[in-house]
Amino acid sequence: MSENDRPYVLPMNFALDGDAVILHSAQSGRMWETLQKNPNVCINWTLGEELAWQDERVGCSYRVKSKSAIVEGSVEIVDDYDEKVRCLELLMAQYSDRDFKFNSPAIKNVGVMKVHIEKISAKEFGAKPDTPWNS
Repeated sequence: MSENDRPYVLPMNFALDGDAVILHSAQSGRMWETLQKNPNVCINWTLGEELAWQDERVGCSYRVKSKSAIVEGSVEIVDDYDEKVRCLELLMAQYSDRDFKFNSPAIKNVGVMKVHIEKISAKEFGAKPDTPWNS
């Protein structure tokens, strides 16, 4: 998302729900206000920190082995109470197998968003199994 044509990036917890990414936040603040003006977002996930190299003396031969996924889409604000509960249950299930309860004020005061996936891409970067990279 961007504000005044400036990128704005936030780390956020998420859950997947079919062709949508579920996010939550406060219903105020810079992110919320930006989404009201521009619902288009880009989400990035990256895994990997392992270094690999072809020649340890040559800086340009170093790589970070990583995998990434990028989603582009538009945000729908979820207002329906029961749908907010369902989305929050999905979020919590992403991080724990415990059952959670949500009280009414918590549901009413939390902002829940669905990012409808319009484009998705993924990449694996760094040493490939058949490349003579050391690590």
